[in-house]
Amino acid sequence: MSIVDTFTRQAGRVAGDIQQSVRRARLDGERRVLERQHRAALEALGARAFDLVAAGRIPGGDLAPEVATVEAKLMEIDAKTAEIDQARGADDDPEGTQ
Repeated sequence: MSIVDTFTRQAGRVAGDIQQSVRRARLDGERRVLERQHRAALEALGARAFDLVAAGRIPGGDLAPEVATVEAKLMEIDAKTAEIDQARGADDDPEGTQ
């Protein structure tokens, strides 16, 4: 067997390995896109359910723990926003003459 045959066979194997790797990477990328779409759909569903419970259009009994968690997080966000605004105000007025 010549060196050319050996080189050709190895090059063929490498090309096949590369094609398999590219295919796996493409499939993994497609799966990640689908997972992001699934998370976005769940987020939209959750937001809609929260809005409907808050509006009293659906009973929130079964969703009470989740609704309470969302409301608590919204209050934490509001508190943190106020803290940031206060810190920005202090940065704008370094002598504390507000």
